[in-house]
Amino acid sequence: MKKVYIETSGCQMNKSDTEKLYSMADYMGYVQVEEPHKPFDADLLIINTCSIRQLSEDKAFSRIGTWGQWKKVNPNLKIVFCGCVAQDKGKEVFKRAHYVDLVMGTHNINEFPDLLKRIEAGEKICANGEIPIAEGDLQPKRVKSVNAWIPITEGCDNFCTYCIVPYTRGRERSRDPQKIISEVKDAIKNGFKEVTLLGQNVDSYGKKGDYTDWNLARLLREINKIEGQFRIRFTTSYPTDITDELIQTVVDCDKVCEYFHIPMQSGSSEILKKMNRRYDRERYAQIVRNIREKVKDVTITSDFIVGFPSETEEQFEETLSAMRELELDYSNTAAYSPREKTVAARMVEDFIPEDVKEKRLAIINEQNRENCVKSNQKYLNTQAEVLIDSFYERKGQHINTGRTRNNKIVHIPCDEDLTGKFVNVEITGMKTWYLKGNII
Repeated sequence: MKKVYIETSGCQMNKSDTEKLYSMADYMGYVQVEEPHKPFDADLLIINTCSIRQLSEDKAFSRIGTWGQWKKVNPNLKIVFCGCVAQDKGKEVFKRAHYVDLVMGTHNINEFPDLLKRIEAGEKICANGEIPIAEGDLQPKRVKSVNAWIPITEGCDNFCTYCIVPYTRGRERSRDPQKIISEVKDAIKNGFKEVTLLGQNVDSYGKKGDYTDWNLARLLREINKIEGQFRIRFTTSYPTDITDELIQTVVDCDKVCEYFHIPMQSGSSEILKKMNRRYDRERYAQIVRNIREKVKDVTITSDFIVGFPSETEEQFEETLSAMRELELDYSNTAAYSPREKTVAARMVEDFIPEDVKEKRLAIINEQNRENCVKSNQKYLNTQAEVLIDSFYERKGQHINTGRTRNNKIVHIPCDEDLTGKFVNVEITGMKTWYLKGNII
């Protein structure tokens, strides 16, 4: 039996693609193995790459450098370079890594079985052409877990000036709703207790293409009808695509979790305009207020970029004040990283020095910590339903870790492994990034 290992970086969409690749590799006679450490530990090595920042791209090439050395010892080893960097760079990958057998872009994933046959026969292939979204016949091979990640859209039409996603994932397309529902049913049948619907802009589902009589709200309501005890989440939301209908759906549907991830990116309206985001500071604030007024105990998280070209100290301070005023529960933060092909990458004269970006990042991270502490304090001495997703030992104590409906992480001391179980918990303590609790 041939052995395959896939290393994945980046967003949950990449992780979902990896599940598809494992399913197709299984169909082709390969068995999944743990991370290899020697040249003959695997017959097929796949790296599924992320290009959102330069560091992610550099790490991918560094990683396969080791695999290239292994190929000198094991010439039959096949190496596949796929994901967003592959889509973006294409044949350029061969110049940096001549030992790679297949460069496969994000649009070509369903061609993988045929491409694998060809590289097994000795071909060297670059497949990164943009093709229409296609549904494979195989269900994703999901690692036994609690949460199933299910893409419902692919690509993006927003063309934010800093973002490479439209160039690597293509234009926005929505999947067939019946196939999505079937995939959810399959996941629940196989023991998953939570499904997360994925999209670069998940709440624009159905706006374009063949399924315009559907939207995210309708899809959520249909999935909510599926029998069984499980939760439904969705991510990531574009602020102005969040409708009153969607918010009401979250309120009405008992399985849909009270959680929104809504990237703001900057608290400065001027910077938002330069980013080509279709809202200003006040519009974003209105959306957050609207959700909080209607959805009880909702958690709202966000993303922010500091050091975008031309960002002044005053504009950076606007981002800090937005984080404080909106009381966001948690935010992913990053310093701006120029990506080739994007509009912002050509704003060279306005680039912010690296030391300034790092200083601003440290400041915004401290504000994020303050927000998290304030958010977590609200849950002390309350009760919550927690879905356990991991069990481990730390300092001689067994810990179950899980999430509340509104996505708060809770650590629970308990000797029994409760992974995949729903438990009622009293919140007894907190740290910056998580809560502590005891089973009731």
